[in-house]
Amino acid sequence: MLALRLVRGANPAVQFRRLLVAAASAGTGFLLLCTLGYALGHPDASTAAVLRLAWCLAPIAATVQFAVAVARTDPATRPRAGLAAIGLGPGQLMVLAAVSTAVSCTLGSMVALLFFLHLRGDLTGLPFDGDAAGFLAANQPLPLPATLTLLALVPVLASAASAVVLRPRGSRPPRPVVSGRPGLLSGFGGYGRPTERIGSPSYARLETHPPRDAPTPAHLTERAPQGARGTARATPTGPRNPHDPLAPAPTPGGLPWGAAVLAAGLAVETYAGRAASAHEGSTLPGGFTGGPFGVLVGWALTAFGLALAGPALTHFCGRLLQSLRPGALRLLAGRVLMEEATRIGRPLGVVCAVASGTYAMAVLYTGTRPGIGPLTTLGMLLVAGCAVATLLTAAVEARNARAETTAALLRIGAPASTLRAAAALRAGALFTVLTPLTWAIAELAAMPLVR
Repeated sequence: MLALRLVRGANPAVQFRRLLVAAASAGTGFLLLCTLGYALGHPDASTAAVLRLAWCLAPIAATVQFAVAVARTDPATRPRAGLAAIGLGPGQLMVLAAVSTAVSCTLGSMVALLFFLHLRGDLTGLPFDGDAAGFLAANQPLPLPATLTLLALVPVLASAASAVVLRPRGSRPPRPVVSGRPGLLSGFGGYGRPTERIGSPSYARLETHPPRDAPTPAHLTERAPQGARGTARATPTGPRNPHDPLAPAPTPGGLPWGAAVLAAGLAVETYAGRAASAHEGSTLPGGFTGGPFGVLVGWALTAFGLALAGPALTHFCGRLLQSLRPGALRLLAGRVLMEEATRIGRPLGVVCAVASGTYAMAVLYTGTRPGIGPLTTLGMLLVAGCAVATLLTAAVEARNARAETTAALLRIGAPASTLRAAAALRAGALFTVLTPLTWAIAELAAMPLVR
């Protein structure tokens, strides 16, 4: 009930994103039900039915990714003091996010079921002069267990993925910084008071009254210069605290693995194209003849490789903007790209994969190939739309994450036009670097398929 109230009380932008999740779930659920109708109407074509079901994996993955992105940007899932006061901690908020995602996806599945039953003529009558009756097996009863299982796939997977992504992660508190008198800690305990409670094991390890001339421990301090006696004698050494907001973001390390997986995907597609030339006859849902499972596996590996390499490529674009004596504008744009590389890099890699796949399909279906069917068109629109919507949602999340920094820049007198120019510069850098890469991958992916 609380999850439903949070869903109802959200602002219009959040409600619009949830409606988009419901629409994507409706389209994916309709594709799954059409696969079931094809299997009922063609009991002898089990291989083709399994192939159609396998090609539904791409819309399912795109819908789940979009639902998780919307759950991450939902204000109702953010920890707040008021919610913590009534017992809603990070674990409870994770459950609320999963329930909200399940509600949106279930609404879309119900819409898909109603539309499917309407096309079959089970509700009012056969629309469109009964053109879809044979394809959807309108003359056969619809099995209830299989229907409910297919409709529950997207809500269950989306809610489970949202719970995994938003699960509370235990983080160790930062190491105390020694300052002032030796043995006294500065932090939440105030000036000159230990932050640990008396009687605790960690407090027992602190020497609250060491001798005046006792040396400071070597693993916490550096040797103070002469004349500095009585001042702050201890400075932390070692790696920078990861909880420090001034610590630089680490460079994403997924580029080698992404390149390897991408090469494996292109190799699988090449093998599938050669198998298609040797053995004609197996048909894809849109009419493509060849090795359909190989094409599907190759494209999935390509998309996964680009998603792995996306953060590293985004980080490289940020470094590229800051090269060759940059000014304030290029420094700002490049540093923001480096900080947001992990957040927007993976959705950006998926968009590049979808763009390369769309280009390959466009090249494939030109000439003497048969036209793309309505279900294939719906699947392509779902995958492309969910990928772009996920990228835009990640951009909204990144903007919300740096809202305090933007407000601080405006307070110190930075013009708003500079911030807009930095955003345009970031978009231009990503477009300049990723467009040739996407085109090259699309050409390599389409080359073995058109032979």
